[in-house]
Amino acid sequence: MSRSATRYLEVRLEHVSLHRAGRSVLKDISWTIRPGERWVLAGANGAGKTQLLKLVAGAVWPTPSTRAIRHYLLGRERSSTPAEVKEQIAYLGAERQDKYQRYGWNMAVERIVGTGLYRTDIPLDALTASDRGRIGKALGRLAVSQLAARRFLSLSYGERRVVLLARALLSRPRLLLLDEVLNGLDEINRARLKRWLGRQKGPLPWVLATHRMEDVPPSATHALVLDDGRIVYAGALRAAPLSEWLEAPHRRAALPKRSRGAQRRSGRTLVRLDQARVYLEGSRVLEGVSLTVHAGELWVIHGRNGSGKTTLLRTLYGDHGVAVGGTIVRAGAAAGVPLEAFRKRVGLVAPHLQADHPQELTVEEVVQSGRYASLGLNEPPTAADRAAAHRALAALGLTPLARRALGELSYGQARRVLFARALVRAPRLLLLDEPFAGVDSLTRGALFERVLELAAGGTAVVVSAHRPGEWLKSATHELELAAGRARYCGPIRTGLGSGRAGAGSAR
Repeated sequence: MSRSATRYLEVRLEHVSLHRAGRSVLKDISWTIRPGERWVLAGANGAGKTQLLKLVAGAVWPTPSTRAIRHYLLGRERSSTPAEVKEQIAYLGAERQDKYQRYGWNMAVERIVGTGLYRTDIPLDALTASDRGRIGKALGRLAVSQLAARRFLSLSYGERRVVLLARALLSRPRLLLLDEVLNGLDEINRARLKRWLGRQKGPLPWVLATHRMEDVPPSATHALVLDDGRIVYAGALRAAPLSEWLEAPHRRAALPKRSRGAQRRSGRTLVRLDQARVYLEGSRVLEGVSLTVHAGELWVIHGRNGSGKTTLLRTLYGDHGVAVGGTIVRAGAAAGVPLEAFRKRVGLVAPHLQADHPQELTVEEVVQSGRYASLGLNEPPTAADRAAAHRALAALGLTPLARRALGELSYGQARRVLFARALVRAPRLLLLDEPFAGVDSLTRGALFERVLELAAGGTAVVVSAHRPGEWLKSATHELELAAGRARYCGPIRTGLGSGRAGAGSAR
């Protein structure tokens, strides 16, 4: 091992297992990560990828066993637990990002990134001039310097991801663990991050968990595939076994042709925006957006990170108000009618909803809450609530998870639960904000089919996507946002390619 490589971590696991809530999550894991190795971690939702990364990072503890061995080697220092080197490991994934949403950590971006210098969750000390210089350089490398003064929770989901990556890199890790970090990023930011990973050809070891073959950086050297908590492949990266797990199931789930969506006829108006302006924390996020959604239409909202997609969907749902001079009209929600009456006829799938739900709720309770458009249940469920939840769970193959706590599920499994929650009342309008984030290929195909079936039956669908090509073939309409303004709004355009995305910096 070279002298430079000794500054980075080597991690060796032998016969390590993990049980959570009486379930076997990881089984007899033997894996070594050496300096200079760049691993791709693959497997279906619930296979154990996130738990394996958290085990390596020291966030969860393995099941005691006389056979189990854990070695962490940093230079000449060897330890049998990650306790001594935990601060040398940078772990970034959806769960960490959701923590900021859940606890309302809404500090300025500069302060958030600065915690990477001192490896704390929240700022504890004032930043020095030197600190600010280093923070500025980290944000500059990822082309987000303009966000330094913004409040973290005012950012889009993708912008938050890039900021937290800057935080992780500023900590100068000796091992980098990246759990689905490309989810929620637009095409430009995905390419930027992949280029950064591609340039890391020195001794810094990293592990990238992903569900998409297109997200595998060319510089990756090794692959590890999990199936039901067991390693089924670990070794040099070869495209054939990896693509089988990342993309082959998706190809088997044949996607419908665009004609199925394009030939649908529009029905009654469900929601209409007219010259809508929306402000968050005093900053204008949407400006002059007009949009009318009819029953049976499938709208795709696309644009750069921060262009306003999430704010638009949450405005339609009723989380944000429209400023004076613009209007919003919702079917069945006239003056004097509570907004909840409209929301009970709307299905919502969104990252903030996944973060905000109490993690101790059972899957069944989460789905039942969709009947009331609430986070949790204010009253005991009725027989009708239980029956509707059982049908929704069965329709999405989630019945075996019904009694599990939401916090015990993988991110992709939890996203499927949100789909069941959204569908539990047969919604007239379905709002989907990056609905396939963290979802494996086979599940993407099944959920996609279900959404198209609903649209064909008259449900209106509005979906935001950073990979619009997955939707444009079957959508009826599209809205392209750039800096909070509509660059295009109308029927699906043809002959313009599937990678369209607007530019902008507002959420």
